[in-house]
Amino acid sequence: MEDPAQDTTRPLQDTGTSVTDPASRRRGRTDRTPAGRTPAAETGIAVLLGIAAALVGLAPWLVTGARLPLQNLWASDALPADMPLTFLPLSQYRGTTIVALLTVGAAAAGLALRVWKPGRRGLTTAGALSGVLLVHTSATIQSFSALNGGLAPESSSALYFAGLLGGTIAAIAAGVLALLMLAARSRAVAALGVGFMAVPFASWLAAATTFMAGADAVPAPISMAWRWLPAVLVGVALAWCGFRPLVRLLVWAADAALLWLVPALFTSVNYVLGTRVYLGDFQEMAMLSRQILAATLGPAGGAGPSILVALGIGTAGAVLLSIRDRKNVRQASSEAGGGRTA
Repeated sequence: MEDPAQDTTRPLQDTGTSVTDPASRRRGRTDRTPAGRTPAAETGIAVLLGIAAALVGLAPWLVTGARLPLQNLWASDALPADMPLTFLPLSQYRGTTIVALLTVGAAAAGLALRVWKPGRRGLTTAGALSGVLLVHTSATIQSFSALNGGLAPESSSALYFAGLLGGTIAAIAAGVLALLMLAARSRAVAALGVGFMAVPFASWLAAATTFMAGADAVPAPISMAWRWLPAVLVGVALAWCGFRPLVRLLVWAADAALLWLVPALFTSVNYVLGTRVYLGDFQEMAMLSRQILAATLGPAGGAGPSILVALGIGTAGAVLLSIRDRKNVRQASSEAGGGRTA
């Protein structure tokens, strides 16, 4: 006759673990995610996602053939076909394009993480960030090595090189910030990330269209669309963010401020860096940038209509979504009440 105590322990012997063993429960939680993937697998996927997103960000430049733009300080005369291949279009005339190429790829990685919703958000965010930085760092080293190899050995070349490098590093840092904001769990932080990236994304689309079709082949309506796209993106993000809790109104104010400031900064940078006569004269460049920035931030800058469009879309969308949510709550309550009555 079998001992009853032995019968009660057989399930534990079959599984090899005790249901009361805390260590086994911890192992079960850390070995696999709800989707059945191990942390290492999810991290690997996130790294590949970051690499792919960064390459997508650089794609508009890469599909052109990726020849370094002609340089004013090049050591010898050269035709466009003679310039070396580079992952970045290093030139004082392409400053905002470089910002767009680097930030959009990182932002795409953050948005992909948000859509994916991995089981271990912190680990996968770090993995995606590592993938993005791997591509951006490699592209920066390769591009600046090619640039340094062809510049004339002059002091102005050193200043030019340092200025481009500093701007590129700042763009990479901005991309990191965009990735973290768009991948954040908080809806308010993600909406702020959309406001941060709205203008660079429009600039990225404009650059992609220009690179592929040519500056003279872009239809006027398409060029006009880039003007209003940031306002539409910000408006949709604000509608999704909503008004409540009221602290989210700070996000509305911040996104409106970004719509006011970022286009002015892009215009100022393009104008100042595109004026060859002032390059290297930091006092004149600073004075010119202040003048352009003051003009673009004023009424003549045209930011007012964009902000109004964004706030209008955001308000209308938030109200409609609020009405829909209340309707769904009432419907769920009535169905629950009907079920109890039955």
